[in-house]
Amino acid sequence: MNTSNALNRWNRTIAVTKRFYRTNSIHGSNLVDSRSVKTGFDVETSRYNFQLKNFLRQSQFSEARKLFDEMPRKNTCSVNMMISCYLKSDNLSHARELFDNMGDRTAVSWTILIGGYAKNNQPIEAFNLYVDMFRTGVKPDEITIATLLSSCDDKITRKDVCQVHAHIARLGFGSDLAVCNSLVYSYCKSQSLDLAVRLFEEMITRDTITFNTLITGFAKEGLNEPAINLFLEMQYHGFRPSDFTFAAILRACVGLDGTTLGQQVHGLVVKSNFVHDVFIGNALLDFYSKHDYIEDMRRFFDEMPELDGVSYNIVITSYAWNGQLKESLNLFRELRLSKFSRRNFPFATMLSISANTQDIEMGRQIHAQAIMTTADTEIQVGNSLVDMYAKCGRFDEANVIFKNLAGKTSVPWTALISGYVQRGLNDEALKLFNEMRRNNVCGDQATFASTLRASANLALLSLGKQFHSCIIGSGFLSNIFCGSALLDMYAKCGSLKDAVAIFRHMPERNSISWNAMISAYAQNGDAKSTLRAFEQMVQSGLQPDPVSFLGVLTACSHCGHVDEALQYFNTMTQTYKLAPRKEHYASLVDVLCRRGRFNEAESLMARMPVKPDEIMWSSILNSCRIHKNQEFAKKAADELFSLDVLRDAAAYVTMSNIYAEAGEWEHMAKVKKAMRERGVRKVPAYSWVEIARKVHIFSANDRSHPLNEEIRIKINNLSKQMEEKGYKPDLSCVLQNVDDVMKAESLKYHSERLAIAFALISTSEGSPVLVMKNLRACVDCHAAIKVISKIVRREITVRDSSRFHHFKDGVCSCGDYW
Repeated sequence: MNTSNALNRWNRTIAVTKRFYRTNSIHGSNLVDSRSVKTGFDVETSRYNFQLKNFLRQSQFSEARKLFDEMPRKNTCSVNMMISCYLKSDNLSHARELFDNMGDRTAVSWTILIGGYAKNNQPIEAFNLYVDMFRTGVKPDEITIATLLSSCDDKITRKDVCQVHAHIARLGFGSDLAVCNSLVYSYCKSQSLDLAVRLFEEMITRDTITFNTLITGFAKEGLNEPAINLFLEMQYHGFRPSDFTFAAILRACVGLDGTTLGQQVHGLVVKSNFVHDVFIGNALLDFYSKHDYIEDMRRFFDEMPELDGVSYNIVITSYAWNGQLKESLNLFRELRLSKFSRRNFPFATMLSISANTQDIEMGRQIHAQAIMTTADTEIQVGNSLVDMYAKCGRFDEANVIFKNLAGKTSVPWTALISGYVQRGLNDEALKLFNEMRRNNVCGDQATFASTLRASANLALLSLGKQFHSCIIGSGFLSNIFCGSALLDMYAKCGSLKDAVAIFRHMPERNSISWNAMISAYAQNGDAKSTLRAFEQMVQSGLQPDPVSFLGVLTACSHCGHVDEALQYFNTMTQTYKLAPRKEHYASLVDVLCRRGRFNEAESLMARMPVKPDEIMWSSILNSCRIHKNQEFAKKAADELFSLDVLRDAAAYVTMSNIYAEAGEWEHMAKVKKAMRERGVRKVPAYSWVEIARKVHIFSANDRSHPLNEEIRIKINNLSKQMEEKGYKPDLSCVLQNVDDVMKAESLKYHSERLAIAFALISTSEGSPVLVMKNLRACVDCHAAIKVISKIVRREITVRDSSRFHHFKDGVCSCGDYW
């Protein structure tokens, strides 16, 4: 009886199956849900599954979800399709929830979800799921393995891939070409090129994908010659290159600086009929842009039969890198009118242009467009926004964006630090660097270059040395930018010997490092070494740029070498065809005026294409005071007083000093009255010295220091010794209508003398002293420090607003000309 009933049920199942098969054949489908057959062939569930499948094919996800919810009974096939539906609509969390609630999971179920994590760039979760699959006893197939390995990125380690490789061997998939190709790809992604090459050599069968994968791996790691050699081997074996092949080879050509080779590849692209492929076209655009063939790049761009957003991005970015901002902006406007996705616009590049030109309005417009397209959530755009607002001095806005960035790398930290340094907020920059370290974020070359610049601006030699140690520990010492920043730091902290040592030990030098060395010599008033370094730079084959010539002109100005300054200025304009900037004219005017050649200076100012600014007129005013040229001084003062904005009261002070020295107290009073009426204040002079990693700041006649009594005792003792050496105070430096005793007393307590006295009582005998001052040192202090250096037998270095003065044995390095 039981046998008869079972036979009847089987016959009915066969009849229903045949009827269902005929029905589906009439409607153009000859597919049967094999899973349903295995589970008793529920016709209703099978019908629902086919409807579900059709909805998914047409991307009707909401209809698919509604149908799935209405199904009275669901099988594994139903749930697998619904998981796929969620993944296609980028709803990974719902897909995982459905998967976790499944009663019966097949290899297909596991593979679908692994593929979902791979698609969403979550390789670690994909690998964890693969481990769980093994633990539940479900055997993966070739598709599972290939899907898993496709998820690999730099988060997956060499060990992870090796473990999967072992599974592949144990499962017997080692000869499957698709699996082996995925494995080569994974080794390349996990920076295990050695294992990728070994597997490649062991593979019995290879195809174009195999070669492409390894060529791309070589190119991405900068192994450009192996990439080219493998490409040649690929052609030798008769494999036809694909679009990925050409893209990888062109990348290798960029790395090799192989212009001729790249052009040959371009010819092969045309011969292989890939020139119409936009992917290859973009690779060629990138090749020409990276070799600065801007005209060839634009010509090829205009000839491309098909363009996409990437094409525009490459050309716009290339124009920006080469300083052709107008062309970059015009092409961006053209891109905005195109049909391409606005989210992929080159917002980072445009924000960089706004930052470098300090165009805050343009930057805000780009920011608004990025918000509208949600591109502001991308890491690169977020970093660029921080950089733009920081360089434009909008630190409140920069900090708001900075705090909301997720997963901050060293890039936004460095952008903000650099912005602070650029605006002279060096203390804030160093505080932010310390906060960065507390957050366990490691600095890169650019970070250290910015922090070194902050240390240099504050003349914090001990801190600069700490950064030097950090650079060594981080492996950046051989980096040319870090080396140049170190050189600059030591030079600005008065340690020219260390600066020269850094320069001599640099394994590689470019124009930046040579300019840093030229500038270091110039700041220290060593004109002979400055000119020698310039000539050595030229002999090394490097072209001097405007910065190089500015260093030379500055050195000539500090030392009064007028003829040499005129000669190098002519060399810059006539031999090298460089257009002088305002700074070059200012240096030349300064050297002429400081030598009393005012007529030549006026003639030059009449010819130059730029209008004299506050810096130039202030320089002239100072020279007029030295040479007692009241007539030209009045003209310079009138020009300064007519400016809408004056940085400080220096011009008023200098003019009043000129009148005071001439005894014209009435005129001096009028100038001071005008200063008060305009609301301009004199910048107070202050000096600072670093002792035991702490900065001590002094103003004139300062009594606030804890060691005030000891400092004044030291000054008084030195004053007696100075008198014995023949020193007499220069009372003309006191521009107040008081008696001579009061004048002499006030000179003793100028800020730099207080700083020197404190350094002398706080450091060991014979050790050098380094003092910084925000304004120019007066003539009397200069004479006094010369005598002090001889008495205490120490080298005393003072950096004022103009230059370095190295005092030793009663002599100053400036030769009393500054």
